[in-house]
Parts: sequence; structure tokens; C-alpha cells
Amino acid sequence: MRTTSVRRCAGALSAAAAALLLSAGPAAADTASPSPSPSESLAPVTTAGSSFLTATAVQPGQPVQLVGSTGDYLYWSFTSEAGQTAKIAITVTLPPKASRHGASRWAVDVFDGLRRRQACTAGAQTPTAAAGTAAVTLGCTLRQVRAWAEPWSGDPLPGTYYVRLAVTELPEQDLGLPMQVAMRITAHDSDDIQPEGGKLKTPLTQPVAAGTVLTSAPPVAAEEEKGTGWSWDWLPDLSTRWAWTAVGGAIAAVTGVGGYSLTRHPRRRRRSPEPDGFNRL
Repeated sequence: MRTTSVRRCAGALSAAAAALLLSAGPAAADTASPSPSPSESLAPVTTAGSSFLTATAVQPGQPVQLVGSTGDYLYWSFTSEAGQTAKIAITVTLPPKASRHGASRWAVDVFDGLRRRQACTAGAQTPTAAAGTAAVTLGCTLRQVRAWAEPWSGDPLPGTYYVRLAVTELPEQDLGLPMQVAMRITAHDSDDIQPEGGKLKTPLTQPVAAGTVLTSAPPVAAEEEKGTGWSWDWLPDLSTRWAWTAVGGAIAAVTGVGGYSLTRHPRRRRRSPEPDGFNRL
């Protein structure tokens, strides 16, 4: 009897312990705090530069919160790699309505490392804030950074980029009023780091190998062979100025000599006077 009761007590205790473990598992999972993302662990930036040289460096995802004066130029810099698309979001809290004297217009511009202004594909770059507006929102979404580009194209390339915030239209009485700026730069990665059209699939000109003969003549040569009649191939090339100068000089010399020989008058020979002795005879 004692053995049976002991077994029953042990089984009851085991069931109770299992029930406690099952009930505590979800509760522990619910109370666990998620690990912060790398961007959330970055300290907010509270300063801004006044030019390209003094621009404050900001990492993508790092918050920017500062207090400035209306009318100042504010500069920040960040880096972007190939395949990334940067997005800039700015919120400007304007001075109190009672201290303002009219509407204001704001602008956000983005420049690359060569100080070339980059175009924005989306976002309000130059919004206008009415006299009674408490805040104004600006934004700019850049084009995807390319792995390579032609020097004259102006496409975005990997490197440093500069963000400039300024007010372009403002009543003179409102210059210097305090304002608050909040900005966040985000970068979206893409698997295609080489945008479409960035790779030359076929060469623009045919390869030329020294000592080999082409099996087929070029189209231009074929058209020339079809033509009949007199050709101007014996003349020197139009790009050779000295050849045309020499030919023109020779023609001018021949023409001058021929014209002189045709137009000159023949000289009459004068008869020498006879001696006085012969005249008398």
C-alpha cells in the first residue's frame, strides 16, 4: 500500500512540474525584449556644418536632431555604395506663428563628392510653408548608385554625398528666429549593383588585327565599288591643309605667268642714229 501511494505522489508532482514549465515558457518568451537594431543604437547627431568643408558626417539610419537659426545653411555628409538608393527625410519645426511675418520656402539639395548637384526621383525638394504652418516636411530620393559611369554623364557613383538644407524665400524680419530640424537618411540595398545598360555587350567597332585580311569588305567600301565614273581619289585629302596650300600656290603662279605673257606689250627697238658723215653723203 505504501509503495502504491508513493508512486501516486511522485506522478502527481511530475505532472505539476511539467504544467509549470509549459505555462512559464510562453510567458518568458513574451517578456523577452527584442535586440535593438544597429541604427537605433547610434547616438543622435545634434550639429550641422556651415559649408561643404565643415559638413557633419552622418551614418544611414542615424537620427539628426538640432536647434538652429532660420536663414542658416546646414550641411551634412554621408557615404553611399554601389547598388544603394539613399532617401532623405527632413522635418523643420518653424518658429511660433506670432513671431513670423509671412510664408517661407525651403529647399534640400544633394551633391556628390565632386560638388555636382544630384537629381531627386521623389520627395518634396522645395516646399512652401504658409504663415500659419507649424512645420514643413522635405524629402529627396536619390537615384541608385552605379558601379561605373561616363565622366560626362553625372550619374551617382560610390563615395561621399552632401545634404544642404536652406530657406530660399523668407521675410527679412524672420531671419535668425529659432527652429528645430529632424532628419534621417536611409539606404536601401539592391542585389543588382550594375544597373541596366551599364555593361557594353558588343563592341562598337570591329576588332582589327595586324597582318590579317578581312573576309568581307565594309559596307562603305562595297558602295564605293558599285559606283562608276570619274573619281576624285587622286586629289589630296581635305584635311591636309598644306597639300591644298601647295596646289593653290602652284596654280596661282602658273596663272600669273600666263596672264603676264598674254597682256604685256612688245617693246619697239630704237634705231641708232647714223653718223653725220653718212648723212652728208
